[in-house]
Parts: sequence; structure tokens; C-alpha cells
Amino acid sequence: MKRRDFVGNVAFGGLVGAAAVGSASGQEPASSKSAIATDRPDSLMTTPMALMAPGEQCVTAIWGVSELCKGRLEWEDADGSKGTAETDPFGMVPQGTSVIRVHLSGLQPSREYRVRSVTTSASQGKTEVGPWKGFRTLNSAASETRFVVWNDTHVQNETIAKLDEVTPAADFLVWNGDTCNDWTKNDLLIPTLLNPGNRDITNKRPLMMICGNHDVRGAWAFQLPEMIATPSGRPFYAFRSGPVAAICLHTGEDKPDNHPSFAGRVAFDSLRAEQAQWLQEIITQPLFRDAPYRIVFCHIPLRWTTERIPDYDNGGYDYFSHRSRQAWHDSLVQWKTQLVISGHTHQHQWIPANDRFPYGQLTGGGPKMAQATWIEAVANAESLAIETHQVGGGQSQVIRFDPIT
Repeated sequence: MKRRDFVGNVAFGGLVGAAAVGSASGQEPASSKSAIATDRPDSLMTTPMALMAPGEQCVTAIWGVSELCKGRLEWEDADGSKGTAETDPFGMVPQGTSVIRVHLSGLQPSREYRVRSVTTSASQGKTEVGPWKGFRTLNSAASETRFVVWNDTHVQNETIAKLDEVTPAADFLVWNGDTCNDWTKNDLLIPTLLNPGNRDITNKRPLMMICGNHDVRGAWAFQLPEMIATPSGRPFYAFRSGPVAAICLHTGEDKPDNHPSFAGRVAFDSLRAEQAQWLQEIITQPLFRDAPYRIVFCHIPLRWTTERIPDYDNGGYDYFSHRSRQAWHDSLVQWKTQLVISGHTHQHQWIPANDRFPYGQLTGGGPKMAQATWIEAVANAESLAIETHQVGGGQSQVIRFDPIT
């Protein structure tokens, strides 16, 4: 079956009962249309402020601007404390001609905050104040965490709007790759990443970004790092939220680096090797080594139902990243990885662990409404429950994991 031809209803198998995942399913969705008048010709802000890379003490805000501007963040917490963030790593006031990014640090774990952007034109002196946006910092010592996952939205605005409508608030949202098709024009990046579907997708669910193979395609893909933030500043990173340790990896492209379609623009074999070395080190750190639940996020699956090497010269591509698995498998086994969550195939699939691969593989759906899914997870002392929902409604699937002791 061709990946992009998968448009039928997803039949979710009966691994477990039909119980809902914790109370997250009962939460109000966090959806929000663009909260600023970005269509005004005189507006300085061209997108909502996106909150990315949340941590225990920090978050990064990024928003689009229409001209050379300076920017800062104002913040408040529930206790009435307040402050500003207005310095970049080089001591400058954050500035930009197309985007502004401000890193806010010095926060407290597990605390509710609200932030807003202040944008000032460098030439006119005009100032524009954005709306307040709430979020909660992560906490590695928390007893519970909840998160949600999207994948393969591919600029399908109807699907993105529906995802935003039905997905509840969460500690974080993992956008698990393929936000776009190809970056063929430089004016595609900002609306696709910071205002997808004309929605404010990071409202009440700050974003963890995973790169997919389409996110690194096209002549303008090199600009992607300017438009997103990750906890490490690299496309691979690890973080802890309550009992869940998450390792986020970049599987690169679905064809060899020397494939002519890439025009010599990619070098993912080297990046996979670097991640392999990093992975060997990160899994020994107590925060990750001792976590009750251990999840890997990567766009291209590390396992698939039928595994064969494709004919790259005649339109073939990887359904699973055998290059990545070869580089990382031993460390994932050593870490006692329970679950790998991916996208790429445009079809929901659950592949349980077995003797050869002691980690399960879960994939989300595709960009069309009939394919699209979103994943919701709640982890506490009793279990990690992962529920895959069809965006259009209907039957869902729940998978449960016991804590590692």
C-alpha cells in the first residue's frame, strides 16, 4: 500500500479495554484561532507568539514580524511575581526582520505562568503588545504528566484546524515531523511553523518540535533552525516530565544522503552517528536511567510491518529508518525503551515489542481528515496510558505500560 494512498478508516485493534486515558480526555480543548490581527497591513506581528521547548525553568517564544523590529517578553506567575526577558545570548535586545525569538529563563518547575510579546518597530518606534498566553513549566519530579502528539500535517489546514480544535491542553505537544511538503519558497516557513492553519497551536500546550524528512527538503530548508526552538538547540534532545523520560531523535531523510533528489544538501549519516554517541551518554544520566517510563520520539519509524530495502533509483523510499535503527538499537535496548512514537507512514499502526525488538512501535496517521490521528498520553505511578484518537471521531486504541522498576 502506498503511504499517500491510505485514506480509509483506521481500524484500531483491541489491545486493551476501551477505558479513557486519565482525565485529559475530559479537558477542554486548548484550541485558539490566531489571537492577533495579523491580516492588518500595518501590523508588526505576522503570527501569534509560539511557545516552544518548555523546561523546568525556561521556555522560548518565537513570532513573526513584518519589518525590522525589537522584541521582549513580559511574564507573570500565579503568585503575582512578574518580569521581562529582553536580552539575547550576545547581550543584544532580541531583533529580527522576519522573526523574533526570546528565551525566558529563571522560572520555577510546575508553576503556571503567562507571557506576552512586546514588539517595537526599529524605524517607526511603534509598539504592539500581544495577548497573554498561559503555560506551565515542566517538572521532572512531578507525580503525573500528560502530553499530546501530532504528526504529518503537511500544510493541510483543514486537518490542522480540527486537530487544534479537539486536542486538549497538555504539559507539551510533540509535533512529530513533516510540518510541510517541501520548502520551495522562503515565505512558506513562517506561516507553516508559527501560524499553521491560521491557528495558535501552542496555546496551553507548548511545543516540542521533531524534524521529519519533508522538513529538511527544498532549497530553503536551511532556514528551519531560525524558526523553531528545541531544548538543546539541536534537532535531537532529551527531557524529563514527571515519570516520563523522552528522547527525541532526528531520523533524517528516507533515502541515502547521495540521492540526486537532495542535490547534495544533506549529511544525515554523520548526524545519525553523532546521535548514536550522544545516546550512549544520555541514557546513563540518572534523570533518564531511572525514569519509570521511557519513550523515544522520531519521525520515521524504527520498525515496520514489512521490512525490505527499497529501490531508491525507481521511486522507492524507507518506510522505516534502517540506518537509524542500526545506529541506535543497542542503546535503546540498553535503556529499556518501552515505546517509539513516529509518523511518516500516514497510517496508524501499533507493533508490539518482541524478543528481537523489545520496544513497541506506534505510528500516527496522515494529513487527510480520513487518515489523521492525534495521540494523548497520561503517565502516573500506576501506568503510562497512550490513546490514539481519530480526528474525525470514532473508535480509539489504548495501550498501557507498567512502570519500570
